[in-house]
Amino acid sequence: MPKLVDTHCHIHFHAYKDDYADVARAALADDVWMVTIGTQKDTSKKGIEVADEIGHGLWCTVGLHPNHLFPVHIDEDEHPFVTREEDFDYNYYKELAESSENVVAIGECGLDYYRIPEGRSEEEVKEKQERVFRLHLNLCEELNLPVVLHIRDAHDETLAILKEYVDEGKLLRRGVVHCFTSTAEYAKQYVKLGFMVSFTGIITFPAKKKSPYQQESLWEAVRAVPLDMLMVETDAPYLTPLPHRGKRNLPQYVEFVAEKVAELKSVSVDEVAEQSTKNAIKLFGLS
Repeated sequence: MPKLVDTHCHIHFHAYKDDYADVARAALADDVWMVTIGTQKDTSKKGIEVADEIGHGLWCTVGLHPNHLFPVHIDEDEHPFVTREEDFDYNYYKELAESSENVVAIGECGLDYYRIPEGRSEEEVKEKQERVFRLHLNLCEELNLPVVLHIRDAHDETLAILKEYVDEGKLLRRGVVHCFTSTAEYAKQYVKLGFMVSFTGIITFPAKKKSPYQQESLWEAVRAVPLDMLMVETDAPYLTPLPHRGKRNLPQYVEFVAEKVAELKSVSVDEVAEQSTKNAIKLFGLS
């Protein structure tokens, strides 16, 4: 078993185009396993290629990020870009998922109501996102894979959909809410449904002096999630944790996330590392 698993990174993205293999092998040398996440057709395919090339210790997912359903301008951690519009081709993603044993989940997918594209109605965006989200969940069900969830400003809607599937006896592998940044109450609801909750380097950031509530609320969520339902991630190249904030994120920086979880929960870093790693291995079926 490795020291840690970075359960959500993107080391096959453009930020690593010149050194992705070195980045992956450096993380593996530090005893950190990785799951690199697809966000649309090209990145899902590339993730498989990179995982197949690197081999044991790096796995991947395939899926269509909700922000890729429309052209959306995004500036995440000073990495501005405009997303490429794509509709979800169920059979394409199914074939991708079945093309490699290194595909361990479907996603990232979900609902993101934070950004409504200019010229599109809120109703149109929400309808399309929900339709595509359900297609991902259906694919999880067909292939018996867990789901990697991207949720922003849409927790009530997401929980209602997930509960519907769970109540029907579906999604037996459940999944994980990636980059959780909401409240303890929402975190508890995901856990109650059987979903893991994952935290990024955001939890290492200090509370803003003018509005400390949001960060303090997030820290309370970390405390509220039982260790056996918690995972850690970098979301690299984005969301670089302290003390490296402002630099390109790396998978091995997941240790700083684990350290902050340990601090907030008043437990040892070793305990967080061991349990979060067991959780990742169990959820994704890593071996």
